[in-house]
Amino acid sequence: MQVYKFGGASVKDANSVRNVINILNEHNFNEKVVVVSAMGKTTNELEAVVNLYYANNNNWKNDLAQILSKHQQIIEELMSGKSADANEAVKNIIDKATEFLEQNHSRNYNFIYDQIVSLGEYLSTTIVSQFANFSKLKNTLLDAKNCVFTDNAYTEGKIDWKKTEKAINENVTPLFKKGFVITQGFVGCTTEDFTTTLGREGSDFTAAIFSFCLNAEKMTVWKDVEGIMNADPKEFPDAQFISELTFTEAIEMTYYGASVIHPKTIKPIQNKNIPLEVRSFINFKKKGSVISANANTLFLPPVIIQKRSQVLLSFSAKDFSFIAEDHLSKVFLVFAEHRLRVNLMQNAAISFSICVDFKKEKIEKVIEELEQEFSVTSIENLTLLTIRHFNQGIIDKLTKDKDILIKQQSRSTIQVLLRG
Repeated sequence: MQVYKFGGASVKDANSVRNVINILNEHNFNEKVVVVSAMGKTTNELEAVVNLYYANNNNWKNDLAQILSKHQQIIEELMSGKSADANEAVKNIIDKATEFLEQNHSRNYNFIYDQIVSLGEYLSTTIVSQFANFSKLKNTLLDAKNCVFTDNAYTEGKIDWKKTEKAINENVTPLFKKGFVITQGFVGCTTEDFTTTLGREGSDFTAAIFSFCLNAEKMTVWKDVEGIMNADPKEFPDAQFISELTFTEAIEMTYYGASVIHPKTIKPIQNKNIPLEVRSFINFKKKGSVISANANTLFLPPVIIQKRSQVLLSFSAKDFSFIAEDHLSKVFLVFAEHRLRVNLMQNAAISFSICVDFKKEKIEKVIEELEQEFSVTSIENLTLLTIRHFNQGIIDKLTKDKDILIKQQSRSTIQVLLRG
């Protein structure tokens, strides 16, 4: 039993969906759970719908209509003449979104976000499942909300592992008699039956959840690169391929922001020693990278990770006292309550600085709460550069002529916060 995960780029258009079906045909699709992300940039488009709605701009209706039209066009290209059922199914998804927004009274942005943005996965899985059936590949479309249960932390749902494992085993295993199973990435469910999401790019984590709960032989993530690289090839054309990594090294890379795998993905599969392959959906017959317990990582190249759109928040006590443990505990408590992850921190005598991703709503709430006790300053539009297994040459090359705000270094990792 294996779990496959296909990201948005792998199902961005009709030809891409055909390619996914070819991969499943090539790799014996039986006894597989196939986790699928939203198509192409659909998540961004649905985010725009949420933002318009939240701003009381009725253009959100036009945007939803365009999203529907785009998906129906893909259906027509895939199943011309036999697309009525698929068209009706995706129309029902958009109609439910419209109905929700017209009847909703909540002003909780994160709640609204999860109910709407999650629909991208439902649109994509509906199309992939229908086209698989059209292509004579028997499958069952499974609603992830029946399997993945979380708390009420919208946009950052925390998994209820006991309830989730029980639901996945009860729902999934019997379906293998009918072929493979397709389900949504990124999506969870509260006890009140509201949708939560697992964080942007959370479909990898969904695949890890299913792998863990079903004791998968292997998990495979299909990407638009040949495997794991030591840097983003879109920014570093000379990026090097890494054939194997240990779980620990992969956890370190994802913790610092390497985008090839979602940060929460590795730990569940490490706990059950389930190898993770990262392979190319473009050259799907080529072997990719493998993350496992016993990988050889003696000769890794420097691993370069850049996180843009960073914000540096600095806190100082209003009574001009030193920043001590009681101050730090207050700051960390507020950050934890708002699920705002710290990427870098530095303590000085009378100030404490934290670097975070630019998440406007959360940052505003954190500042509002902490301003009662601290003087708070912020600097936006920063880049956090992390280099694992660094050498002085690569540090000099990547920081030359840059305005450095903070630099921190350990034996294996250096982090530099830069303007721009």
